[in-house]
Amino acid sequence: FPSHDSLLAEEGINSTLAGKAENIQAVIKFLRTRPDFTDLECKYSQCDFLPFRKLKVLHKKEIVTLGIPHIKPYQKTGVQVDALEWNDLIASEDVVLIDTRNVYEVELGTFQGALNPNTETFREFPNYIKNHLDPAVHKKIAMYCTGGIRCEKASAYLLEQGFENVYQLQGGILKYLEKVEPKHHMWQG
Repeated sequence: FPSHDSLLAEEGINSTLAGKAENIQAVIKFLRTRPDFTDLECKYSQCDFLPFRKLKVLHKKEIVTLGIPHIKPYQKTGVQVDALEWNDLIASEDVVLIDTRNVYEVELGTFQGALNPNTETFREFPNYIKNHLDPAVHKKIAMYCTGGIRCEKASAYLLEQGFENVYQLQGGILKYLEKVEPKHHMWQG
């Protein structure tokens, strides 16, 4: 059986499974038979060793901590943009591109032209938006994060703040790197 590490919260589940490929596929196949998991988003990577020693499931208030409890990404988020369509969106001159990750993550790489909010924690993101963006001026916002979870929350927050055209990279950077051929990457890192 695969080892795993999971976070559970009202807003969703974030889980990482590790094990033999056939065992992982068996778990995913089973989960997709359950009504709440038919559209389960999966990302794949490889490792030479099992990264988890034991089963660990943590219950948290938030998967990623924004600190604004009424933001419910499972109710409304920005438009999901497939990785294969992402380059066209962010190449538009009228799009403000935001990297929603923390400063130490941005240092590892970013999309060309992206704004870096210079946050140490995700809790600082709303203050960045308040001080740097205006829904009356910035009409089209695109954002991304590592795996797509932080963007869910960030886009829900922007919509609540009055931004109307909010887009997010579906599956995050990980899905972009998985689907887009390196010769077409706009990723720098």
